[in-house]
Amino acid sequence: MNTRHRDSDVSDLFNLSGPVTDSELRVLHDALADQAESTGLLDVAYRTLDTTVGTLLLAATSVGLVRVAYEREGLDTVLEGLATKVSARILNAPKRLDDTARQLDEYFAGRRRRFDLPLDLSLSAGFRRTVLTYLPVIRYGQTASYGAVAAAVNNPKAVRAVGTACATNPLPLVIPCHRVIRSDGLAGSYLGGPETKRQLLDLEATA
Repeated sequence: MNTRHRDSDVSDLFNLSGPVTDSELRVLHDALADQAESTGLLDVAYRTLDTTVGTLLLAATSVGLVRVAYEREGLDTVLEGLATKVSARILNAPKRLDDTARQLDEYFAGRRRRFDLPLDLSLSAGFRRTVLTYLPVIRYGQTASYGAVAAAVNNPKAVRAVGTACATNPLPLVIPCHRVIRSDGLAGSYLGGPETKRQLLDLEATA
């Protein structure tokens, strides 16, 4: 039955008689997602990914990865924000994010040191985007202070603004704001929580 549904037109899937099983609902959802993607009606695709630092929400536009969110941010709240700021045409459509999920799995397994993904930075602008664009320069296993980052982007007095850019980074992990630490060597705050920041730094230090 699943094969027949995948090969049929989406409209045919609504002609099921009797109770609909969970597997049939999944097939219907996947077919709708595929059709939305192929007809250009899917602006934001999302999925979740279980990792060693908890469940992540991943979202991508046709341009690239637009959001990585930690569970502590409130995943429903993040989705609502995407619907408002990016597009209301948003759907749980994992296929668009297969490569992102694979690369993150490799990162947490210690097999990947840099991400190779198209990014959509439309949720950042101005100085914040300047900071985010610079952060990948901080290599895997290394750290830089907020002051050093401010100096590197030619605004040495903007230490607090660098902190704000890191705190509002829409693409944590992929854009490595966790590698920015305090000048006294302490890890400092992090969108995913201080313990998560320490876990990431420890992972990169031992890989």
